Amino acid sequence: MEEKQSVEVQNKKKNLWFYPLGTVGRDMIYVLFTNFVYLYVLYTRDLTNAQLVAITAIMVAARVFDAINDPLMGNIIERTRSNFGKFKPWLVIGLISTCVVVYVTFNTTLQGWPFIWVFGIVYFLYSITYTMNDIAYWGMIPALSKDNNSRNQFTSRATLFAGIGNVAASVAIPLFTTGAYALGGNAQTAYGRIALIICILAPAFSLFTIFGVKENRDDMAKPATKVSLKKIVKTIGGNKQLLVMCVCFLIQEIGNNIAVGGVGANYIYFEFGYEGGLYSTFTTIGMAVTALLMLFYPMISRKINRKPLLKIMMVVAVIGYIIQFASGLLMPTGDTVKFWVFTVGFMLANFGQYGLYLVMMISIINTVEYNELIFGTRDEGIITSMRPFLTKLATSLVVVITTVTYIICRVTDYTNEIQDLEQLANEGAISAEEKSAQIDQVIASVGHTQNVGLLIALTLIPCAFMLISWFIYHKFYKLDEDEYKRICDELELKKTKDVVEE
Repeated sequence: MEEKQSVEVQNKKKNLWFYPLGTVGRDMIYVLFTNFVYLYVLYTRDLTNAQLVAITAIMVAARVFDAINDPLMGNIIERTRSNFGKFKPWLVIGLISTCVVVYVTFNTTLQGWPFIWVFGIVYFLYSITYTMNDIAYWGMIPALSKDNNSRNQFTSRATLFAGIGNVAASVAIPLFTTGAYALGGNAQTAYGRIALIICILAPAFSLFTIFGVKENRDDMAKPATKVSLKKIVKTIGGNKQLLVMCVCFLIQEIGNNIAVGGVGANYIYFEFGYEGGLYSTFTTIGMAVTALLMLFYPMISRKINRKPLLKIMMVVAVIGYIIQFASGLLMPTGDTVKFWVFTVGFMLANFGQYGLYLVMMISIINTVEYNELIFGTRDEGIITSMRPFLTKLATSLVVVITTVTYIICRVTDYTNEIQDLEQLANEGAISAEEKSAQIDQVIASVGHTQNVGLLIALTLIPCAFMLISWFIYHKFYKLDEDEYKRICDELELKKTKDVVEE
């Protein structure tokens, strides 16, 4: 027994490094495709409103497709039986195919409707390929440990390293695609090179998880459950606490992703200047503070229960949004002090929002044992597939909000002019210096009304979504720390009785 416990401790220590390291490159791909593909389209393509709506429709349709694709993938993972376990084969297949799709997306020179058609194809392919990898990756957490504190450690450590990949991509992509430091002197060339670099880094980081992690494979000895839509519906529909968390998580993720979905970048460019370094600074400071939360969450969760912690995080986020909105509305355009005050507000808002995200992610994972108590099966793959599915659905709805904002604020009137200048620079018709000077003139012509519209979408709307999510969680989620422990004790007692009877 002591020898077994010693092995488990050693595996846990190893897994606490090799499991989270595997997500650094994955999240760089996720940031590139989810947060910057819309900006890539805006600043490298001359778009009509009809084409803008078509791109939005493609993104939304692809995410609706994921309504079946994500849980189905979770079910497929559940019944996978191989010498490498049920998760790792899909980690490999999903990541390699995703890299191919992403590289093609950012290295096409098509324009107009031909580009829209190709974009539709690759966007749907990305929905399939990234799902394979993402569900397999996060689905491993319940197989790494059944202990609540250990799960907090794995989840917070994985989100910490995901945050490292997220921040690295969020800093590098705008810095080296926009303004003076754009690779190749224009956005089209820069995005293509960035995509190539990230598609090399992602598989390299994944090797840590594939070859270094040892997950629990006890359930591999059991017969594989049948893949069926009925099984998926029964698991999700019958688990009422999972349903509550699905609603909470979806609403929270919509608000949480609006800033990085394109609205934030365009507000910074229009308000303070078309320089990727400004947006990199904005996102770096805004996201870096969440590393503290990721690092210390296991310790915090032992001292403060989830519901009180959510209230604290919500208050911090509301203060951040108030600072952002007030500074954006009252301070002069382009002012340096305004930029730093606005960025500090984003830092506080993002800190609070990320606290909500962590708590809700743990709350989804903890419905696995609730499901086992109700149905007698854990269905880890199906349950954990809801997190990436809801994140993707949320980002698609963010695209709708973003597109409506762009149309109301006439954003494409200005981005099309900037795209024309980027294209001239790509063709060598003007120099990088000439391009920059003419873009400054375009930015100077942006009206106050347009900036206020972007500001509202960036602050008030996310705050409203966050408050609604918190209210639903506080009112309807019942699996607090005490109830979760009771369920685990009851399951352990049942297993002990089954062993005695045998």
